[in-house]
Amino acid sequence: MRPLFGLPRRRKRLIQLVADVALIIISFSLAMLLRLDSWAFASDPKVWTVLPVMIPVSLFIFMRLGFYRAVIRYMSMKAVKAVLAGVLASALTLVVVNYLFELPVPRSVPFIYAMLALLTIGGVRFALRAVYLKGQMRHKTRVVVYGAGAAGRQLVVSLRHGQEHEPVAFIDDAPHLHDAYIQGVKVYPPAEIPRLIEDYGINKVLLAIPSASRARRREILTALEPLAVPVQSIPGMADMVSGKAQVTEIRDVAVEDLLGRDPIPPTESLMGATLTGKVVMVTGAGGSIGSELCRQILLQAPKQLLLLEISEFSLYRIEQELIQEAARHGLGVPVKALLGSVQHRRRLEEVMTRFGVQTVYHAAAYKHVPMVEHNVVEGLRNNVMGTLSCAEAAIASAVESFVLVSTDKAVRPTNVMGASKRLAELVCQALGECQAQTRFSMVRFGNVLGSSGSVVPLFRRQIEQGGPITVTHRDITRYFMTIPEAAQLVIQAGAMARGGDVFVLDMGEPVKIAELAAHMVRLSGLEPSLDRDDGKGDIDIIFTGLRPGEKLFEELLIGERVEQTRHPRIMTASEVMLPWPEMRRLLDALLNACERFDYPAIRELLLSAPISYAPQGEIVDLMWAVQRDADQPTTSEAMPTLELDLERPATRSRQQPTYDASRKPERVWEGVG
Repeated sequence: MRPLFGLPRRRKRLIQLVADVALIIISFSLAMLLRLDSWAFASDPKVWTVLPVMIPVSLFIFMRLGFYRAVIRYMSMKAVKAVLAGVLASALTLVVVNYLFELPVPRSVPFIYAMLALLTIGGVRFALRAVYLKGQMRHKTRVVVYGAGAAGRQLVVSLRHGQEHEPVAFIDDAPHLHDAYIQGVKVYPPAEIPRLIEDYGINKVLLAIPSASRARRREILTALEPLAVPVQSIPGMADMVSGKAQVTEIRDVAVEDLLGRDPIPPTESLMGATLTGKVVMVTGAGGSIGSELCRQILLQAPKQLLLLEISEFSLYRIEQELIQEAARHGLGVPVKALLGSVQHRRRLEEVMTRFGVQTVYHAAAYKHVPMVEHNVVEGLRNNVMGTLSCAEAAIASAVESFVLVSTDKAVRPTNVMGASKRLAELVCQALGECQAQTRFSMVRFGNVLGSSGSVVPLFRRQIEQGGPITVTHRDITRYFMTIPEAAQLVIQAGAMARGGDVFVLDMGEPVKIAELAAHMVRLSGLEPSLDRDDGKGDIDIIFTGLRPGEKLFEELLIGERVEQTRHPRIMTASEVMLPWPEMRRLLDALLNACERFDYPAIRELLLSAPISYAPQGEIVDLMWAVQRDADQPTTSEAMPTLELDLERPATRSRQQPTYDASRKPERVWEGVG
């Protein structure tokens, strides 16, 4: 039978035509035999004169109905209707020919013929389809579809036409659907899943519940996790409505489903307050957060959207995506792609002034903790001096709103990356305090799912490779948030800023990284092993030790003074800050030490700053390691002791501004461009 299905399309149509001619003759002959109960009619030539007319007419009707365009293996209800209509037309032809030529064919024969032709012409095709599908089932993965709604039904139809999966049963929570048959598949309650796996050899569970909340999806995944079968899912409703995905796209379970937190719909008045009709610029526009900020900003119809990015490839990719997105939504928003470093103040000021930028989202930063720990000078120059350059350019260009994207690693940092982000916050706080024309704010949050440095893609790759999964510490925990939710909250927080605000996002409950890895392994149909020596489990989870500068637990607040805002997931914190003159002295000294590559001096300055920096080991910068091993003395002179007024309370007073926005940028602030 397999060679038949493999024939060219034209040859298969010819075979169908010949077969239908034979089936029409057989059906007519049997109809006469059943009516007359003898073969005496076979010797009467007048009886057979009906066939030269009926056969061509019947075949012509079949062709007009598209009967021969239908692929037998994919025959559906539409094909059944075509068979029925064609057979009825053929029987009607028999009636007309018999009447016109007064042939010796009994009047009941056309009715008997119609029933026989329906059984033969239609039945042969459906028998071939059943044979094909039965053969395919041996090579398909048996699956259970969780969710008997519209999405589940559409998924079952698609799976049957595909080459990979065979739906064996529906699972649904609705009691009124239990024991019903949908698309020929029986619906069972969730409690039956273990029995179905054992009795029918189920190899996979497919979630077809796109409209379910994340909390509900997490409950279902928790129940499915011990069953030792892979669990996959169709896309969420938002992706299907937006056209980004189809119901037939089967994906791995999204990690946000494991976390189970549903996003709060954004407040439209806050989303558009600093965006709609304004010229907006995003630094680091090609990064994980920066690119999502651009997507969210575009939908608020700004007057113009400027993308600043140092990576040519990342900039090109986000520019093309935004242009296509604007066209798809019918938005006439000009998107300008600008190559440049955030350390190049002159470039930034020219861009902001010439384009008339009104709102800036500063997302450009080095965020990978070990990477910055090994490249201290570049991390500080980019994260601290880059923020200073952007902030000063914003003031000089009369930008209305400046929002710094910060991190929870800025709270009591144990690494240079966190220290640099806390210093960046202090820069914005100090500049926000000493001038009135640009409104500064900072938004602090934890890890985002799917970012370039996220553990989730790493874990997926390690599971696909058969393990092991590497986790730094058994007890390490992190806060997680989806990138779209984080970007929306950043925008809304910026709209509520009064000047110098530090906003903290509600990240939900912290997650143990080892438990997250174990969940991902189980939902892949495998069993995790947390101890390589126990001989159990399919995927080992091994602990490699904390990396340089890494903390077990992250925090979001430095002090206890926190206030709720009008958004339930955005809080504002009042924290220690430095007045601009003292901040400037600290930055001058820090930049001077960076230019001399004086790593001990850099560490001393970070320790003296009001950022609660508490390194947990020796300096691990790669350049310092070479310098130290070669026993080369540093070129630094004795660093002056900074006397910083750390007791000065945080305040938003604007009575005595001390920042001169009109001054020319000094050499040390111009950066490298």
